[in-house]
Amino acid sequence: MQFLSFLALLGIAYLLWRLTDQIPDIVFRLSEIQRDTAELLRLSKAKANDADAPAADSED
Repeated sequence: MQFLSFLALLGIAYLLWRLTDQIPDIVFRLSEIQRDTAELLRLSKAKANDADAPAADSED
């Protein structure tokens, strides 16, 4: 039973090691997603503001 517990502990340690090895890539990808989402939100708000504003050229 102790041997199986030791193997389980080694397996968990290995998986944690692999996970921590990937953290910089995960953080970079999340920051890229956040940047893209913020840009899409900004563009959609700008389009909404343009649609709400009256056209200045229509007075001619």
